[in-house]
Amino acid sequence: MRADFRVVLDACVLANYGVCDLLLKLAEKPRLYLPAWSDEILKETERTHLNALGWQPRLATSFQDALRNEFPEALVKDYGHLIEKCGNDPKDRHVLACAIHSKAELILTFNMRDFPAAALAPWQVEARHPQAYLLTLYGIDPVIVLHKLEEISRKRKVSLGDHLIDLGKFLPVFARRVWQDVSESD
Repeated sequence: MRADFRVVLDACVLANYGVCDLLLKLAEKPRLYLPAWSDEILKETERTHLNALGWQPRLATSFQDALRNEFPEALVKDYGHLIEKCGNDPKDRHVLACAIHSKAELILTFNMRDFPAAALAPWQVEARHPQAYLLTLYGIDPVIVLHKLEEISRKRKVSLGDHLIDLGKFLPVFARRVWQDVSESD
């Protein structure tokens, strides 16, 4: 696995705090990949936080500021000329254009239907569900992934098991696999 492997995180992934938190931890040193997003993806994330998830404006702004400050290299610009050339779902063409411009080979999204393989193939980009990618990262370096999960659990003051239960709502196969491995090692 290349630690410089660029991955675009769609707004639906960034808006899911539990999944996003783990993915961003895995992008911190020792990083397993490089995250990428655009202003448009961040604005869509903020709208989801405010309108669909009921976050307070202060919290949504703080989240946006943290993304921009902690991962300044993740922001992709100047991709607008590619949007009209993209053949995926019109509302998500900006995400594919961001991936193309940043030379990302992967888009992580919960909305797989908006990124059909036929529309991505000409650009050598693939869309994957976050669970599939986390399983890949876990298979490559389980020690780092488990360490990051434990770090998040400590920060939230919950047990690893409780944290995996929460993650299991969105990543059931991943959470079950990690829990099985942890349980077997005890």
